Amino acid sequence: MKKKLGIIGGSGVYGIEDSIKSVWETIDTPWGKPSDQVLTLSFKNNDICFIPRHGRKHTISPLNINSRANIDALKQKGVTDIISISAVGSLKEELPPGIFVLVDQFIDTTTGREKTFFDEEIIAHVSMAHPTNNNLVSLCCRSLENQHIHYKKGATYVAIDGPHFSSKAESRLYKSWGGDIIGMTNMPEAKLAKEAEIRYCTVGMVTDYDSWKLEDEHVDINSILKTLSENTILAKKMIKDIINNFDLSSDENDETHKCLDAAIITPRDKMTEKTMNKLKTVAGRVLFSNDLKQ
Repeated sequence: MKKKLGIIGGSGVYGIEDSIKSVWETIDTPWGKPSDQVLTLSFKNNDICFIPRHGRKHTISPLNINSRANIDALKQKGVTDIISISAVGSLKEELPPGIFVLVDQFIDTTTGREKTFFDEEIIAHVSMAHPTNNNLVSLCCRSLENQHIHYKKGATYVAIDGPHFSSKAESRLYKSWGGDIIGMTNMPEAKLAKEAEIRYCTVGMVTDYDSWKLEDEHVDINSILKTLSENTILAKKMIKDIINNFDLSSDENDETHKCLDAAIITPRDKMTEKTMNKLKTVAGRVLFSNDLKQ
């Protein structure tokens, strides 16, 4: 399988600059409209796909992001690897505003979001024990080092609904759970990427200390926007380096691209053509295989 990189841009990251050839394309999905068109750019004879999670004008709230459509659209474009870039708050003193954080675990507290492609008739149970891909994490680390950007490898991301920031009591609770950073968008995105058999990695850009610190009255939006602007400049440098070195990344010993082999438990004779076609992009490799159990 030929590797193809997809990038999901969070707050502040609404496009990729300096491409040799790029085009925005409208993609329809069975799950509705993605956050925006998908940008495809050519570099070193490879295509890289990008989608802005909140739309190019930041008009989509965390509550209304159609993550199923975003992941399906990227899978339609042949994306095998996703790097997700997100603005986050810090739950640790040693993770100050401005640092970039490579996530390896999630705690999902979100409610009311569509969290699976397999929500009717065809049922699958995909393991989320290891939600991010080590090789993509290593690629990001190398790029951050190349650009002399301060980062921390290994962290737990607490996902909340938003769009409100946490109360102090909530923030301290999440901190007591062992959370390192907090955000509003990477769940169910990471779960859906896994179900679509796409390798996934989160780069969190810390903008603030959330609200757990006693000396802080509240999260100050003006300070956040200032740090976000600074982080965005660094993120674009990181993205350019990642794209330049994506061919060097390895996917050995990773089973994400085969994770549906043992996950779908619904017998074929209980599946309708309508539902199979709806899942064709994300799960067609398995659903239309002769190896699927009867």
